[in-house]
Amino acid sequence: MEKYVKDILSARVYDVAIESPVHEAASLSKRLQNRIMLKREDMQPVFSFKLRGAFNRMSQLSEEAAARGVIAASAGNHAQGIALAGASLGIKTIIVMPVTTPAIKINAVRSRGGDVLLHGDTYNDAADYAMKLVQKHGYTFVHAFDDKAVIAGQGTVGVEILRQHSGPLDAVFVPVGGGGLMAGMAAYIKYIRPDIRMIAVEAEDSACLKAAMAAGRRVKLSQVGLFADGVAVNQVGKNTFGILRQCVDEVITVNTDEICAAIKDIFDDTRTVTEPAGALGIAGIKKYVQQHQVNGQTLMAVVTGANVNFDRLRHIAERAELGESREAVLAVTIDERPGSFREFSKILGRRNITEFNYRYGDSQAAQIFVGVEVADGESGRQALLKELSERGLTAHDMTTNEAAKVHIRHMVGGRSHQVANERVIRFEFPERPGALMKFLDLLGGRWNISMFHYRNHGAAYGRVMAGIQVPPSDDKAFLQFLREINYPWQDETQNIAYRMFLGSP
Repeated sequence: MEKYVKDILSARVYDVAIESPVHEAASLSKRLQNRIMLKREDMQPVFSFKLRGAFNRMSQLSEEAAARGVIAASAGNHAQGIALAGASLGIKTIIVMPVTTPAIKINAVRSRGGDVLLHGDTYNDAADYAMKLVQKHGYTFVHAFDDKAVIAGQGTVGVEILRQHSGPLDAVFVPVGGGGLMAGMAAYIKYIRPDIRMIAVEAEDSACLKAAMAAGRRVKLSQVGLFADGVAVNQVGKNTFGILRQCVDEVITVNTDEICAAIKDIFDDTRTVTEPAGALGIAGIKKYVQQHQVNGQTLMAVVTGANVNFDRLRHIAERAELGESREAVLAVTIDERPGSFREFSKILGRRNITEFNYRYGDSQAAQIFVGVEVADGESGRQALLKELSERGLTAHDMTTNEAAKVHIRHMVGGRSHQVANERVIRFEFPERPGALMKFLDLLGGRWNISMFHYRNHGAAYGRVMAGIQVPPSDDKAFLQFLREINYPWQDETQNIAYRMFLGSP
């Protein structure tokens, strides 16, 4: 560990990086009753910490290695760091990026002098192709996180924190994908201040470090979620894991709604919109405070980046209230008669209705899809459900039902009476031209599409829910179709929201 500390202290980063400030999140501190500090790596020239490691690695290349040119694989932030470092050092840079990479990140890399090659749908596809080009052309490959010089460069964030904040510091919360930032920071901070807890924060759908810690070895996830694209890594690095297993005190995972709520929290205190991965630290702090019931502590989150696409903001805003547990999403059955909506609203009292979806079904009962503001988070939601039950109303909690929140809330419009053998499948499509055509080609007219919903969320993947009429005799063939298409999918045929609002009566 001492070797890493020496490498961190001698790392060359400030040719391109700034010493990012530490700010107190005053509003969040008051709300959580702890002092919440933000290390603002989103204020770097490339709006992320990644340039630290990239420059430190590239500044140490031999003349011969630099002359061959540098290649890297990245979906955005590492790419920008490599391109900026290359421009500063006079090194040719080639960046392989997935074809799903948003145009804003591609253009940012090109504007900093990097040559962009688009290949594959995921980071892993891009990385595999980059290694093929290394074999073919002799380029020097610079890894995004699993490299000792990259780790040392990222570790300078930890050096700055201890220099900038000399007072009490109970815990530091760091987003983790491959682990380069956390490894460098933890190696230094634990060496100098072993009393400070180092908390890793992962998106729950790409929690490769948590899986590795549980197994005692590196684990490769079969698939990862892409919402927090900056940490969408299926396996923690070999070098990084060697440090993390010694220096990380706890791993916390957070979901999409909690990440969106954290983005809003940071905006409220700084008027800055971070990328999903950049808000993981704050999401982790909020869960940590809730789980451990801490009070009066000083907690630091690294805000790692702000490379967010503008068209993602709609989705983030929609989910932030859910992540803060300030909105309950419910499916409620009320009488189909004049005045029943008024009576329902009266039961809600002073709670504000945020969303209301309804279509006439029959003369007996009305199924309504409703969003309601609640106080006191989970306890407030349970109190509302209890009150509705006591008033004789059947209510189903949809607040954590992904199909209901992403698709069905936009589809409430009546049930079909003529759809037999309907299978409801939720897919994740790569957000690129041709993805839908691939789906339709493989479907090949074998089964009828009875329902289809898609809405762009500004992410690297599209979320689709489809109804497909599949006779029982075709079950094996349909399963083979799902394997062949090779898109992540989830069977929602028995989902209560689908059964209530869209399924056959």
